[in-house]
Amino acid sequence: MQTTGPVAVMQPRPDLDSMAYGQPYAAPQPVVVANNGGGAIAALSNSFAASPAPMPIGYAAPMTVRNGTSYHLDAGDKLRVVVYGQEGLTNSYAIDAGGSITMPLIGAVPARGRTTAGLAGEIAARLRNGYIREPSVAVEIEAYRPFFILGEVLAPGQYPYVPNMTVESAVAIAGGFSPRAKRDLVTITHTENGGAMRAVVPLGTPLSPGDTVFVGERWF
Repeated sequence: MQTTGPVAVMQPRPDLDSMAYGQPYAAPQPVVVANNGGGAIAALSNSFAASPAPMPIGYAAPMTVRNGTSYHLDAGDKLRVVVYGQEGLTNSYAIDAGGSITMPLIGAVPARGRTTAGLAGEIAARLRNGYIREPSVAVEIEAYRPFFILGEVLAPGQYPYVPNMTVESAVAIAGGFSPRAKRDLVTITHTENGGAMRAVVPLGTPLSPGDTVFVGERWF
């Protein structure tokens, strides 16, 4: 991932707009679970049958450089982008299926695979190129992309991701185990940057946005 503008990171706050006059903090590192597989719900079900953290915020400002968080954005994430002093650019933007957000003046900005800090830096760099002399940009995740849970649960499907989720809480959201479920281990598929990884994990394992959980059937 490459950014062309300076990047800083701020501690998540309830309202990104209120950060315009706040002070920067060091952001915690999100936990990302790595696993293998992917696809639509039906395809995933057939395939299977055969780390989470507070919302990261990226902040880009002139003459300031800090490390970004490790959470990588993807299609389905909804972002709040603030360009300080520019109400026409400050808005909520969803990452589309192509992995980009579309903003006034600068058009489509690739977001897939970037951190919030990296995206803030890219937006600032594009605005600096002929639009705003010294742009100051902040990016916050308003809503993560959903997770999927399939197999032996009472209500399989797609659900909103909540920070700090585990496999166990995902099962609870899906109505709990079915009578035939294997209850000690499940399979998680994690997709990131075009690659997919799969792993068999215990119920206490953290989930990441976009993960797919498959609960298998016990054999006895």
